[in-house]
Amino acid sequence: MGYGQVSLHYGKSGNIAPLLGEGGLTMARTVRVKICGITSVADAQVVCDAGAQALGIVFYPPSPRYVADLAVARDIAQAAGPFVSVVGLFVNPDPKYIEQVLREVPLNLLQFHGDETPETCERYARPYIKALRMKPETDIAGLANQYVGARGILLDAYRKGVPGGTGETFDWNAIPRDIVKPLILAGGLAPANVADAIASVAPWAVDVSGGVEASPGKKDESLIKQFMANVAN
Repeated sequence: MGYGQVSLHYGKSGNIAPLLGEGGLTMARTVRVKICGITSVADAQVVCDAGAQALGIVFYPPSPRYVADLAVARDIAQAAGPFVSVVGLFVNPDPKYIEQVLREVPLNLLQFHGDETPETCERYARPYIKALRMKPETDIAGLANQYVGARGILLDAYRKGVPGGTGETFDWNAIPRDIVKPLILAGGLAPANVADAIASVAPWAVDVSGGVEASPGKKDESLIKQFMANVAN
């Protein structure tokens, strides 16, 4: 298969079916890559040159990857190529703050990583994805399917009191099969495990941050290239 692809099998009904049976057609789908926690124009350029389809800017003050200066965030967004999506990550944001960011930074997609309701996510009239943490005993599919307006659902590891960026993986076998929206896999991904993650989960996309860093907020070009190569393989 080609770059970053997984096999899907479409049966006679058009729905995704097992690879054997129904006499359908086997097709390949590209697994997309988002690299989050970009804090500089230089790192944005590295990410784009490596072939990632999206980059993320964090607008959450407690994060070590938080970009406080909106002029810097704007420069990062403008450094992205014409077909690279710029994603703004927020955690339970004050509406006035997110509206200010949207005025000053050209974002293509919003990522809500807190306890935001579907109504909160949709109030800004922008495409969005909703992040959910794999907390034990939570009906992840039921929760995910409430976000009918989301472009996708991102699944991340759960650690109490930490909304994301833990660098920890979770049990991929626990991912429910009945999530309707495209699945974005996050949580502890790195060059060493991303190929296994794709083989196990077959996500629509993968999201990485700390796994390709030299230090929090500073990306490592070599690790990014390794990550992208392992997605391809």
